[in-house]
Amino acid sequence: MAQHQLDELDERILKIIAGNARMPFLEVARICDISGAAIHQRIQKLTGMGVIKGAEFVVDNTKVGYETCAYMGLYLQSPGQFPVVTEALKEIPEVVECHYTTGKYDLFIKIYARNNQHLLNIIHKKLQPLGLARTESLISFKEAFRRQIPIGFIKKNEE
Repeated sequence: MAQHQLDELDERILKIIAGNARMPFLEVARICDISGAAIHQRIQKLTGMGVIKGAEFVVDNTKVGYETCAYMGLYLQSPGQFPVVTEALKEIPEVVECHYTTGKYDLFIKIYARNNQHLLNIIHKKLQPLGLARTESLISFKEAFRRQIPIGFIKKNEE
């Protein structure tokens, strides 16, 4: 995957909006000491390059009735199942992430369920019919933290 060259202003803008995606462009411009039009152009450029993939609201799963968060390693019966299984997983609304991985799992998914019984139903009624060889589940008690990748941190520390 291509890495995009970002200048200091790009990195500064990314740090600001990663911390608060709802901050108005004019406020970002004021912090960066440049015009609102320049900020708008930079954000459009970063979006066009695929550096920014969008802005989102983060919903607290427990506040909307999904108290169980589980991570699940999936073992496929054959490598040819990847396309079919990943497409089927997209149709299960409780599956919120799916990753191709190295190591012992073929795929690794994140699931939100209302409770443990709901999780069991998802496994039996939605995952097992996909013809998986087997699964391994880990239930998360509580998210300790979540964050964006630190912009500029790796590049500056590698030099």
